[in-house]
Amino acid sequence: MTPRMSYTPLDLPVRPRRLRRAPWLRALVAETTLRAEDLIWPLFVQEGEGLVTPVDGLPGVNRLSIDALVDAAREAAALGIPAIALFPVTPPEKKTDDGREALNADNLVCRAIRAVKQAVPEIGIVADVALDPYTTHGHDGVLGADGDVANDTTVAVLCKQAVTLAQAGCDIVAPSDMMDGRVGEIRTALDDAGHEQIAILSYAAKYASAFYGPFRAAVGSKNNLGKADKRTYQMNPANRIEAVREASLDLAEGADMLMVKPATLYLDIISDVAQASDVPVFAYHVSGEYAMLKAAVAAGMLEEKSATLETLLAIKRAGASAILTYAARDVAQWLKE
Repeated sequence: MTPRMSYTPLDLPVRPRRLRRAPWLRALVAETTLRAEDLIWPLFVQEGEGLVTPVDGLPGVNRLSIDALVDAAREAAALGIPAIALFPVTPPEKKTDDGREALNADNLVCRAIRAVKQAVPEIGIVADVALDPYTTHGHDGVLGADGDVANDTTVAVLCKQAVTLAQAGCDIVAPSDMMDGRVGEIRTALDDAGHEQIAILSYAAKYASAFYGPFRAAVGSKNNLGKADKRTYQMNPANRIEAVREASLDLAEGADMLMVKPATLYLDIISDVAQASDVPVFAYHVSGEYAMLKAAVAAGMLEEKSATLETLLAIKRAGASAILTYAARDVAQWLKE
């Protein structure tokens, strides 16, 4: 690291405010910038046609049928948002203990990927790799005899799911399950299936957070959680050093990008992982964080535009290259104004 310049100041007044006196000057010397190109828009897809169903607890967020999803993808592309992240709302009758619907090449998310790619080929698609949308118990993997998620059994299924999503046409697979060793196995499975160009965005530091509730309600897994505990595979919010270790393991296994989730409560983790790795680090501004902002705005405690932009700017300042946020469309529109 280049040493800092040291100097003895002259006997003159120090005037840092000189660089803050006008909007153009503040913009010129800004150390961090937020652009529409830094955003990924998470979208929920549901069965049906012509459906836009509001999600309780997430104002401005909807479950979309595939035709409405295509419209949203077109809007994202027009606003300069480079990618969307898809999360399926699997019908209850298609959920099983082993989550086998995740491997169906004609399942909801695969049909959605194909439809978006046909209509809006320029938009990037991030596909979630985890079993919680497909299991009756709401966990991210297959349960073992002890009621906990069986790591290696789950990884074998996740590899097949990743290949299924790649074959449907996604650009990035994002394993969000937090199983040990899954990144390397998924990389091998993708390469063996001829999908060497599909990137892996690993949820390297996904914490067992209290701020996922609205998301689980949106995908229909909140009320399905069984006797297993997500704290046996998601990280302890008390731990900081562990995040760098997890990131290092995923890098060694071939991750192309790393994710920290949540974001605003974990700015120190974003900073640590960004400084320790040589690949892009993304952050997920999760449903509970988004919902808190919306609630404060609704109560008249915050001004929405300035508070949201400041929040996302702080996430970037911490070291995030890109941000997944439900506010992506609004933010992109504000940035164009």
